[in-house]
Amino acid sequence: MRAKLVPVGPDERIELQSWLGRPSMPAAVVDRARVVLWLAEGRSVTEVAELIGWSRPTVHCWRDRFIEQGPAGLMDLPRSGRPKTVDRQHIIATTLTPPPKKYGVTHWSSRLLGKHLDISYGVISKVWRENGIQPWRAETFKFSTDPQLVAKVTDVVGLYLNPPDNAIVLCVDEKSQIQALDRTQPLLPMAPLHAEQRTHDYRRHGTASLFAALNTATGEVIGQCHQRHRHQEFLKFLNTIDKAYPDRELHLVMDNYATHKHPSVRKWFDDHPQVTPHFTPTSASWLNMVEIWFGIIDRQAIRRGTFRSVHELTTKIREFINGWNPRAQPFIWTKDADTVLKSINRKKTKVARH
Repeated sequence: MRAKLVPVGPDERIELQSWLGRPSMPAAVVDRARVVLWLAEGRSVTEVAELIGWSRPTVHCWRDRFIEQGPAGLMDLPRSGRPKTVDRQHIIATTLTPPPKKYGVTHWSSRLLGKHLDISYGVISKVWRENGIQPWRAETFKFSTDPQLVAKVTDVVGLYLNPPDNAIVLCVDEKSQIQALDRTQPLLPMAPLHAEQRTHDYRRHGTASLFAALNTATGEVIGQCHQRHRHQEFLKFLNTIDKAYPDRELHLVMDNYATHKHPSVRKWFDDHPQVTPHFTPTSASWLNMVEIWFGIIDRQAIRRGTFRSVHELTTKIREFINGWNPRAQPFIWTKDADTVLKSINRKKTKVARH
């Protein structure tokens, strides 16, 4: 004998059928809706129980709930007790504390911390994202011990923000020991869905040193390649700069490399009073804006290049400079000296506390 049909109205049937294809609906609620629809078709409780994998009393329970309350009766009732809360401050504090020695690791992963705190690693990852915590990242720092730190920072930053009228400010430095590397096999060119590929091993064909002067007002660069980077080569580059800007007041920002303070170099500056050197603090070459340009030429022309000789390397460098200058734009320095010094002091204070 067929079971008595469960009364399901047209609107209720449409609602229950929509639940079956709704990804956001809990799986348990979808099963209950499917049971009611089967019973509404005239299937017996025993047949439905076998199809869904439940006991007969469970099928009876949800059938009766639907008859009494309609579709709302198939939803879970509020559970007793207080909802589980996540102590975000405890997660952050634990993350900032080195892991116990028993784990043998230097920093937390979301899965390891989740297991340690008995919390889902997804919750850990969410708390990290919301608070900008990245345990897997590590950066380096170095403090300048220059006794003239404040004076030099103020001097160099002042040149960037308020250069003297009718004067040209040039950031000067050298990128030494650039290797002419040739891969052991030809490159596999980039193609749709495939990045460029190259062998991990290479052949060395010598090195070159690049001397460069970046015009802070225009972004244009004067470059010169030499096999070595002694004071003799630096003097040649200074003469090149002098010829490029005849009869102009020049201010050169340089680091404290010994070549820049060689007696012959100092004499050159004495003989060229229109050229004034300005030195960055020790261990503060980041203050020299030509370092930004060195990073650009390394990424765009050198690092992925293939060079079978030093000549090919220097030719590529000259090509890059010739292509750079027509489209050059200045690098805009935005922080004043006080802001830079406060940032340095803030880091020193953090280190002292630890």
